[in-house]
Amino acid sequence: MKQLIINPGSTSTKIAVYTDESMIFEKTIRHTNEELQSFKKVVDQFQFRKEMIISSLNENNISLNELDAVVGRGGLLKPIEGGTYSVNDKLVEDLKTNIKGEHASNLGALLARSIADEVNIPSFIVDPVVVDEMEDVARISGHPEFERICIWHALNQKAVARRAAQEKFGKRYEEVNFVVVHLGGGISIGAHKKGKVIDVNNALNGEGPFSPERSGSLPAAQLVKMCFSGKYTEAEINKIIAGKGGICAYLGTNSAKEVSDRAKAGDEKAKLIYSAMAYQVAKAIGEYAVVLNGDVDAILITGGIAYDKDFVKMIEDKVKFIAKVIVSPGEDELLALAQGGLRVLKGVEEAKTYK
Repeated sequence: MKQLIINPGSTSTKIAVYTDESMIFEKTIRHTNEELQSFKKVVDQFQFRKEMIISSLNENNISLNELDAVVGRGGLLKPIEGGTYSVNDKLVEDLKTNIKGEHASNLGALLARSIADEVNIPSFIVDPVVVDEMEDVARISGHPEFERICIWHALNQKAVARRAAQEKFGKRYEEVNFVVVHLGGGISIGAHKKGKVIDVNNALNGEGPFSPERSGSLPAAQLVKMCFSGKYTEAEINKIIAGKGGICAYLGTNSAKEVSDRAKAGDEKAKLIYSAMAYQVAKAIGEYAVVLNGDVDAILITGGIAYDKDFVKMIEDKVKFIAKVIVSPGEDELLALAQGGLRVLKGVEEAKTYK
């Protein structure tokens, strides 16, 4: 089965063509600020990005007629359970109207549907960031005006979990329990119970460990005082929570590698902050192991920072008593999208319907 994979980012569009699970073509199409400034909304970039995708395929002698499906990165939709979804009219409408917010990933499904329709083949999205499988008890925040919200690295977490279940345990994802940790610009920790993520922190804006760019859970009373101090705008507060928080706020950089290098070179503050981030991740793993009643087949660690063996060891030393730690560094989103489409094309699972 041959699939075109489309993963739009804020300043690039990553595309690839897979035959089953083997990549036969990959390209990152860069978009300059000058090119994007002419578009008022992200959705307005649709035709511009589509033409660049088609041009890249033509330049590499890849015909749309060769394809069996097109898979796009899922965007900010209504909360849905995990899986592979057909791109239907309702899904397109919700992305075009930014029902849950504006983001470059919203273009993934729109581009996939448009290109697939030209040659009458199916289009899909797989495990978008809004996947919500939390149990009701996990939604309670502590005050009825607030409900916990799922925004997390669903695509990579679920792909890594499926792979580990099969390769390490010889089982289906629906037969195992994992705590999965994604270590990147944001950090998410999920309790995977028999194929459902029954609890996970909001990795974007205000829950869980701090990360290179995000402050994680902050002391609420101190945050309220800051909000009413008159020193900050709402936008600036939001940046403190996500974008300019975490390591960035403490050390002036969002590069975990730079901080690791500084720590190894004897920078005591860098060492303390980096260790504190590992400490908070380990605490959260314990929290989500409790969600699973301690019945944890393995702890899976993934994401870009998982390449740092010293950082992973700081976590592993604290949590290895819970379960075996399996490290899968990086985040192969293109492959994860291809695998999601392939499961449907080969009849392993049925495509779900967005409503």
